[in-house]
Amino acid sequence: MMKDLVNPTNFNVLVGKLGDVLTRALDLPLGYAINWGRIWSLWPVHLETACCSVEFGAASGPRYDDERFGIIEAFGSLRQCDLVVVQGTVTRKMAPRLRMVYDQMPDPKYVIAMGACAITGGLYIDSYNVLPGIDGIIPVDVYVPGCPPRPETLIQGCMLLQEKIKRSKIR
Repeated sequence: MMKDLVNPTNFNVLVGKLGDVLTRALDLPLGYAINWGRIWSLWPVHLETACCSVEFGAASGPRYDDERFGIIEAFGSLRQCDLVVVQGTVTRKMAPRLRMVYDQMPDPKYVIAMGACAITGGLYIDSYNVLPGIDGIIPVDVYVPGCPPRPETLIQGCMLLQEKIKRSKIR
């Protein structure tokens, strides 16, 4: 009888179940803390090719102050950024560079398409060299419509992204 209790397979079951319990117990609070840090410290890099960059600058100014929403404007390099905001038209020549910027960012990475040109090609959609949006190049998390979108709309888009991050699992 004692020999059955000391059987190594019993220990494996106990350790396996204990591992599951610990994973479940730590996953929720740890995941919440990590996502909380990601929500309130978005480091954007903005790829600007048109007039939307003026509105991005206005959102960063003292009137709207997007830093109070966790969008940190100062960054060192692409390897530190986790959010790319694409503003303006993306041409066929620009597409590989946009993909390169996206690939250089660490995971998890998020994308905001800002303005009609980045979303659908905008006024220049009939041009031979303009792509119909950035969806075919990189995955987009949030679309911010307008031509150009107002700073409030950009801030609302960033808040939608924060909600998406809050609902996501840790990667």
